[in-house]
Amino acid sequence: MENCIFCKIVRGELPAFKVYDDGIFFGFLDIQPLNPGNVLLVPKKHYRWVYDVPEFGRYFETAKKIGLAAQRAVGADSINFLTVGEEVPHAHIRIIPRFKNDGGVMELVNIKTIEKPKMQEIAKLIIEKLDPS
Repeated sequence: MENCIFCKIVRGELPAFKVYDDGIFFGFLDIQPLNPGNVLLVPKKHYRWVYDVPEFGRYFETAKKIGLAAQRAVGADSINFLTVGEEVPHAHIRIIPRFKNDGGVMELVNIKTIEKPKMQEIAKLIIEKLDPS
């Protein structure tokens, strides 16, 4: 889709802190993270909703793989997977590392400010922690 922000990121027209690309799915750090290591995983082809993605099972297995890498990278206690889909009309899974003292229930308005060098460091750590299988 021409004007979709996530499609533009996938095409390289907008910058992103890329952590994953297998030709089908593309993962990048959320620039409005709810916690450090918050990744958005999108299909490279435009689909409106997560349930529209033909490889639904693979989509969630990929999210798990990235989530575990993000958890190791930032030392999180657990991971949440969120698929609201109202903010951007392109299927996406929010992968959110969670910490014991991060405030409990995640609200999409509790955005953290993380400087660009730290974002680059986190992206690099996630890539390093990805299980190659």
